[in-house]
Amino acid sequence: MAKERSMKRLLRVLEIEEEQAEIALASAVADLRLLEQRADAAAQRIRSGRQLVVSSAFRGDASDRWAGQQESSSAMCHISFLRPLIAEAELAVTARRDQYFARRVDRRQAETLLNEAMAREAAEAGRTSQQGLDDWYLNRLHRRDAEKEQRKNDGKVESADSRET
Repeated sequence: MAKERSMKRLLRVLEIEEEQAEIALASAVADLRLLEQRADAAAQRIRSGRQLVVSSAFRGDASDRWAGQQESSSAMCHISFLRPLIAEAELAVTARRDQYFARRVDRRQAETLLNEAMAREAAEAGRTSQQGLDDWYLNRLHRRDAEKEQRKNDGKVESADSRET
């Protein structure tokens, strides 16, 4: 019983650790998605800056051309800044995923051990109960046989007493 209680506590601790690892994984994935969205937005800024350069070339507007080049250049700098951050975030996601799966395996193993222990305990309780019933039945039969034997002996004693008188 004490083992079962400690195993249940251990299982609860492992469940909490698994939940925390899952939350950390979700957070790391959200961070990665945010960085990817920023990189996509920067890529869109590059495209719009290039379109501005092309359209200004047809119109002959130098200020738009310069603005388009600056927009593209700024967005490229932003992407080059984001690339290592995205790589770092991907590594973090991988590490957190591995940690989550490790915690999940630990919890499942503890759960399996607890279930096996409970099954063994239930089987032992069943055997003990059955042994008690078997002992009761055998004692009952033994008692009946003893009572019959006692009655038989009492009858022999009475008949011996009646013969003496």
